[in-house]
Amino acid sequence: MSQQALTQVLRQLPTYRNRNILVNSSTFDDAGVYRLDRYRALVQTVDFFTPIVDDPFAYGQIAAANALSDVFAMGGRPITALNLMGFPMNLVSPKTIAAILRGGLDKAVEVGCAIIGGHSIRNPEPIYGLAVTGVVDLRNILANENARPGDLLLLTKPLGTGIATTAIKRGLASRGLEKKVIALMSLTNSVGAELAERRLVRAATDITGFGLLGHLANMCRASKVSAEIFPNNVPPMSDEIFRLIERDCVPGGTRDNLKAARATADLKSASSLQRTLLTDAQTSGGLLLCVAESALPKVLRVLKKAQTPCAVVIGSMIRRRKRLICITK
Repeated sequence: MSQQALTQVLRQLPTYRNRNILVNSSTFDDAGVYRLDRYRALVQTVDFFTPIVDDPFAYGQIAAANALSDVFAMGGRPITALNLMGFPMNLVSPKTIAAILRGGLDKAVEVGCAIIGGHSIRNPEPIYGLAVTGVVDLRNILANENARPGDLLLLTKPLGTGIATTAIKRGLASRGLEKKVIALMSLTNSVGAELAERRLVRAATDITGFGLLGHLANMCRASKVSAEIFPNNVPPMSDEIFRLIERDCVPGGTRDNLKAARATADLKSASSLQRTLLTDAQTSGGLLLCVAESALPKVLRVLKKAQTPCAVVIGSMIRRRKRLICITK
């Protein structure tokens, strides 16, 4: 669902109050957080989608990495997960389904998360993902509401997965771009937990379906601040991404995100290509980190050690303005 449509739905739901609920859907955080005791909380999330690449093992890896990242973006560590899957049994073989599940298991094992079961249904098209439970120290929660004016905004993966995967489906992507986007989407964001445990980051979100500007707008609303973005600093995964945008290789989700961004962001200083990149609907994207300027050198050292695809400052949080996001050259 688009961000606008989802907001309309959630507004119609009653509010359930419980003092142990620390983070829920009201702030559009990456996961919910529920207090267990004086020191720890559960972090819970769920995510699944239809295939975006042809290789079943890679599809499983990407879907799992995408779901696990929600826990890391909250500063937690995933401990258990459940498979969620639906397949048209007359079209997808048991061998292919097993390959998808092996891909998901591969990523879960990589980050120390145990897949302990799941649920399957018959479905007209394949879907796969995980329901993930993690734990987090109460002092380390990277909630959207924690950002402060002056925080630097640091991105850990380049943008463009929505454009690239659409190009793959249309047969327009080069082999090099296809390999690159699969590798990027398969990378977990486990560094988020390390940064939280070292108290180096105030807030974080992973860039997924609502695009960079959509997820940043959620953070701005929750923290009652605005953000300044330098579009020339925002990296695409390849120059091929801009050529594909020029060929109108743009997914529907990205178009919805751009429409929503016109109400929250001042886009005048961004080119049409940059606007599409900034709102591109990502799958298993990178982390957007809110970092105090004094902590930046330490954060960069951690990211370098973790070999994140990029570690670039793309803007900063500022005091609340009329628009949530200001695009500045």
